[in-house]
Amino acid sequence: MTAADTFPRIDPLGLDGVLVRFADTLTEPANRAALAFRAALERDLPEAVEEVSTALVSTQLRFDPLHLPLERLTAELRQRLSAQDWYAAPLPEGRRLLHIPTLYGTDRAPQLAEAAALAGLSRAEAIDQLSQAALRVTTIGFAPGQPYLGTLPEAWDIPRQTGLTPQVPVGALVVAIRQMVLFSVSTPTGWRHVGQTHARLFRPGTAKPFLLRPGDAVRFPAIDRAAFEAMGAAKEDGIIAEPLT
Repeated sequence: MTAADTFPRIDPLGLDGVLVRFADTLTEPANRAALAFRAALERDLPEAVEEVSTALVSTQLRFDPLHLPLERLTAELRQRLSAQDWYAAPLPEGRRLLHIPTLYGTDRAPQLAEAAALAGLSRAEAIDQLSQAALRVTTIGFAPGQPYLGTLPEAWDIPRQTGLTPQVPVGALVVAIRQMVLFSVSTPTGWRHVGQTHARLFRPGTAKPFLLRPGDAVRFPAIDRAAFEAMGAAKEDGIIAEPLT
């Protein structure tokens, strides 16, 4: 094993950034560590650090190199990393569990059957697993407020498509590689469209423009076509949020 294989690892990122990596692939402990370390930094921000964010298994810091040499920041981060086992740290406070009603399959989400077959499940079994899972928002990315959620049971370790679906609508729920993504914008995608919601994840002009935050959990309970259409006609999303302890 080399130093490059050892985690957590601190790597420079351009002239004013540092990336603290907790793994090279997504795991629950590594995502937990990234979220917990970010929260700890935000509670006690190092001098001259201007921004902290997270990806799936890493925490990024942006700092002012004119006032904080990289070597000094790296030394301070090493000290903080050694203070506790971040892979077993509690998740940040203030998290929520959101229930987002979802129509599975039909012409609204036409790739459910294909995804279920790849997972070795019947349509009913696929809906049952997808609608009952409580998935963590592991990160926000690709588009404003757009969450990556994981992880699903191993059966859902299905590949992305080799081509692109020309476009999925806002609120599309898609699946691949044991993750789900809920789309905040209409866009082409290589992920399979298995469910449709009325969720609006990005609300510009509001005090909190992103509906979801990393660390939140989400369920996607199944609703039928009539309920989905009625919700749309009433311009309602049916989302219920409750605090997580």
